[in-house]
Amino acid sequence: MTERIESVRHQLTEQLGRAPSQAELEEVRIRFLARSGLIAGLFDEMRSVPPAEKPAIGKLLNALKADAQRLYDEKKRSLEQSTQARVPSLDLTLPGRPRPLGTKHPLTQTMDEIRGIFASMGFSVAVGPEIESDYYNFGALNFPNDHPARDMQDTFFISKEVLLRTHTSPVQIRTMKRQQPPVREIMPGRVYRNEAISARSLVSFYQIEGLYVDLGVTFSDLKGILVAFARQFYGKDVQYKFRPTFFPFTEPSADMYISCFLCNGQGCRMCKFAGWLEILGSGMVHPHVLQNVGYDAEKYTGFAFGMGIERIASLRYGVDDLRLFYENDVRFLRQF
Repeated sequence: MTERIESVRHQLTEQLGRAPSQAELEEVRIRFLARSGLIAGLFDEMRSVPPAEKPAIGKLLNALKADAQRLYDEKKRSLEQSTQARVPSLDLTLPGRPRPLGTKHPLTQTMDEIRGIFASMGFSVAVGPEIESDYYNFGALNFPNDHPARDMQDTFFISKEVLLRTHTSPVQIRTMKRQQPPVREIMPGRVYRNEAISARSLVSFYQIEGLYVDLGVTFSDLKGILVAFARQFYGKDVQYKFRPTFFPFTEPSADMYISCFLCNGQGCRMCKFAGWLEILGSGMVHPHVLQNVGYDAEKYTGFAFGMGIERIASLRYGVDDLRLFYENDVRFLRQF
């Protein structure tokens, strides 16, 4: 029995030394330390040992079991430490990996900045539906029945009297019908024109219009507001000028130009070598429009203005193709 105990001890020591992994170590444990293992089998054989030898043999078996458990635990710790040593440590001094974040679209940035400038001047925001009636889009704004804008080639008609708005001016009519002067509002929103898509024209784009109606409003007030806007948006040194034009809903009417900030007025591709860039249209609200909304045209006066957001953004950032704003090219959008 003593020889068998020593043989098992020798086998255990040899096999623990050869176990290169946790899986093989587990096999050694099952073979020697499990309930059906070799050491447990030796304890079962104690029944056949003569009584006089049992104390000595029992002492050897207990020592074998204790040594086997100790050797197994040491081997297990050694393998665990070896595995941990092979795992690369975490270098806390390394910079973190940045997670890419989205930003506002350049048109949204432009719209928000324009709204902020006019809000600082006391203008509030008004919105209206994109599907409009002919009355709000044309009739109430003093468009004659034979005006070219009413033709199918210029406007998206849903029915004879319903259309996709071609400007945000219908919101001006709805606002004036809803409240009495003073009215001091801006109207941002999407509009639709039946035009060929090109570098300078789109079928759907954004506008922002403004309206101020009160007692004693003059063209000087119009110029003061628009010049203040241009200086805040394009810089205090911007040069400007107004040129007379025609709109059915304003009289007198004027387009506003600023000096080309790319060539400093010397002439370039952006300004078509004229040295000036048109940024918006404006004018005094036509008396017929005031009468159409129930205002006393002898008592109240006002001015209105409007600009295309895509055009304003393209002039500011030097983008010569409006289609770039809608192609969702990340390389283009990351520049803003």
